[in-house]
Amino acid sequence: MAKIHPTAIIDPKAELADSVSVGAFSIIRGDVKIAEDTVIHSHVLVDDGARIGRSCDIHHGAVIGSPPQDLKYAGEPTTLEIGDFTVIREYADLNRGTVSTNKTSVGAHCLLMAYSHVAHDCVVGDRVILANGVQLAGHVTLEDWVIIGGLTPVHQFCTVGQHSFIGGGFRVVQDVPPYILAAGEPLAYNGLNAVGLKRRGFDKAEIRLLRQSYRIIYRSKLNTSQAFQRIRSELEITPVIENVMQFMDNSKRGIVR
Repeated sequence: MAKIHPTAIIDPKAELADSVSVGAFSIIRGDVKIAEDTVIHSHVLVDDGARIGRSCDIHHGAVIGSPPQDLKYAGEPTTLEIGDFTVIREYADLNRGTVSTNKTSVGAHCLLMAYSHVAHDCVVGDRVILANGVQLAGHVTLEDWVIIGGLTPVHQFCTVGQHSFIGGGFRVVQDVPPYILAAGEPLAYNGLNAVGLKRRGFDKAEIRLLRQSYRIIYRSKLNTSQAFQRIRSELEITPVIENVMQFMDNSKRGIVR
């Protein structure tokens, strides 16, 4: 049987797996599904539309699946989806989607530290880390393995590419390409995230190609299309390098410089 503290309030329509644990004074609303072995600590609100995977750990005071803070939201049923093995720390606030996409999603094996905020219609990939106080506006996309330092706001509709690391306390107002370090005010390219890439199994040849590619993109004084032509003529085009160019081609808000 699910382990429910006697002071918790669980709507009978909510679907909790037998091995779920719910702490003191937590509230779980009706249209909620929580999978096996997830732990809901004390004073947590799990609101309508929340879909929580297995073995998640949701800490004191977190608010999961609350209505979007968006004037166009008119009460339509939408969802917030959280993947397996994700940890949500104290007082984090995750809103569900709006009619634009109908959902907000957070991937598996993520860590969202205390007071972080994920707004409506965000897409957060797998193994993402948001440090304390990171604030994601609506429609933000974080690809897999992104790390964002504390107290960092991310502007609506921005995308941060996979394996990038953003330093704490800087504003993100443009897209951040994959595999890089970004810091400064205004936010700018600060080199390759070489340490993170090595830890995740990227080999020396891949890291060397990435470093050469970004040197052409950021240091050659060529425009983007010229830089891509030079990369294609001088370097081996691996899937990783193709991913960099595709990301920049698809950018809607422009790339950090």
